[in-house]
Amino acid sequence: MATAENCFKTPCKVERKKSSGSSCQSPSFTLPASPFMKKFGYGTGVSVYLMKRSPKGLSRSPWAVKKVNKQCDKSSKNLYEKRLNEEAKILKNLQHPNIIGYRGLTKTTDGSLCLAMEFGGEKSLNDLIEERSEKKLGPFPADIILKVALNMAQGLKYLHNDKKILHGDIKSSNVVVKGDFESIKICDVGVSLPLDENMTMSDPEAYYIGTESWKPKEALDEDGVITDKSDIYAFGLTLWEMMTLSIPHVNLTPETDDDEDDSFDEDDFDEDAYYEALGTRPPLNMDELDDSYQRVIELFFMCSSEDPKERPSAAQIVAALEAENIQ
Repeated sequence: MATAENCFKTPCKVERKKSSGSSCQSPSFTLPASPFMKKFGYGTGVSVYLMKRSPKGLSRSPWAVKKVNKQCDKSSKNLYEKRLNEEAKILKNLQHPNIIGYRGLTKTTDGSLCLAMEFGGEKSLNDLIEERSEKKLGPFPADIILKVALNMAQGLKYLHNDKKILHGDIKSSNVVVKGDFESIKICDVGVSLPLDENMTMSDPEAYYIGTESWKPKEALDEDGVITDKSDIYAFGLTLWEMMTLSIPHVNLTPETDDDEDDSFDEDDFDEDAYYEALGTRPPLNMDELDDSYQRVIELFFMCSSEDPKERPSAAQIVAALEAENIQ
């Protein structure tokens, strides 16, 4: 059964790939105990910590460390550690300014597996969306949305064209932002999938996981063909998130005449309407968007088409935005 809360979480099923059983563990660094690291994020079964690396006055860039939660039972811990291994194997072969970089995989003294990554910033795009919503600031400025769009599209172009990888779980919580949008990087490739020369997921052992609210039509159909355009649909919905400050297909703010009472009750969640809306283009309130948003809206409409063939590729998005001198 769907709820407003679990619509936002990545499922933890990871048995969709063949596994060689090998680990890319590289215990070339020592992690401090969790209490000595700052926790700044979390995911399904894992927490993310900031690891500072400046011993004896040396200046080194910090790392982000993903660690399986201690509260997990043994079977869950094994599952999440398998996913960390999968993510590490993929990250080791990626190098792009818009993709979080790999730093190492090791175990702590208590035997917990940890994945060390480039520190891309303390906040995800979703954190910024939630903050903006709480402060009732309205949609992000159009130029900021276009900047995020270009950086994300550049990362997706690299994954799709150069590495033949489908990210498989694009959404605002898997985009890390540093400072005032100084850098924008895609993270969490733990459920990514291989693409063939036709940009199609053809491995019979592969299984699209994604996160339900961002899933395209083809991922909801048992016979649907998954291609690079599946990431593009989720990319379009991420732009929608920045315009609406909402979770796709989930009405978190019931209509009310009392502007002071905008609380949400789980009973207001319409499960039938939610499932019917999955894979479609979520509506936009044009009253909140002035003429400066025209390009963003056009891009969102193209990317959120139910027909994958009508969606642009990541390379086409990059070319179009670069031609407009988006910085």
